Amino acid sequence: MAHSKSAQKRIRVSERRRVENRPYRSMARTFVKKAEIAIRGGDVDAAEAATRQAVSTLDRVRTKGVIHRNNAARRKSRLMAKFNALRTASGS
Repeated sequence: MAHSKSAQKRIRVSERRRVENRPYRSMARTFVKKAEIAIRGGDVDAAEAATRQAVSTLDRVRTKGVIHRNNAARRKSRLMAKFNALRTASGS
């Protein structure tokens, strides 16, 4: 347990921020997962819509400071690589 007042306050603040950020983090994970499922499904149009939504959500979460900008960039890069592989494989 923290002994100083400042350490106790840091515990309160970080817990409050954790609770506030949890829905945004969950939302980002959900949209990324939906996009990956759509990509595995093979439908380019559905995958494109889902990927666009996931990228937008990741950008919004990054702007709010919920995840680090490099974390968002890495997730977007991996997602786009999967989507581009599907697009190349389908030939459109």
